[in-house]
Amino acid sequence: MDLVAPVVVEPLRRRRCSECHQGPLERMIVEFNAPVCLDCADLGHLVFLRRGDTALTRRAREASTLWAVVVRHNRRRTRYERQGLLVEEAALAEAERACLADGEARAARRARDAVRRAARDAEITEVLLAEILRLFPSCPVDRATEIAVHASAKGSGRVGRTAAGRSLDRGAVTAAVRASVRHVDTPYDSLLMHGIPRHQARTRVAPAIEAVLLTWRRDGGATSGRGRG
Repeated sequence: MDLVAPVVVEPLRRRRCSECHQGPLERMIVEFNAPVCLDCADLGHLVFLRRGDTALTRRAREASTLWAVVVRHNRRRTRYERQGLLVEEAALAEAERACLADGEARAARRARDAVRRAARDAEITEVLLAEILRLFPSCPVDRATEIAVHASAKGSGRVGRTAAGRSLDRGAVTAAVRASVRHVDTPYDSLLMHGIPRHQARTRVAPAIEAVLLTWRRDGGATSGRGRG
């Protein structure tokens, strides 16, 4: 039989238990559209484990005969988001001992993984830098490096982290360079701050962007463009 964990809610407004009338409730379950406190729901003996430590959470959940998921409603995102678990106190203690026992090994593994990720990130940036300089041979190296680092930042979702960017698609790489020129070499940002709609601002600065890109595409050319000062 599949396990179905109870769902416990952290209410955003003051609520009282529909059975014992205690409140305001820090956490509750909802039964028949009514709030029920954890004691009345037979979950009062469980302790809260905040999310964040994956190994501790997994071990505590596995060691706990009864556990519950704790959620809170995010109004901005209009959805419930997990905050952690309620687990048996003995199970949490057992999980903490297990994590402490192999903490050094897990720390070493995380360090090795971090080194590998850093090397991979550096490789992505170097490859992107080389492609930028191939397409724009007159782009200053320090500027090309700045663009490559920005475009390939981990977790950014920018060009260097997309499939097109990793495959060095000409259009994707050019888009990254164009975006940099737009913000650094034209008054685009200032136009936005003065209330000019984005599409109008882009139209205004398009000729200046193309002028810089044209210069950078030329072998042996000098950079041009309007800086922000």
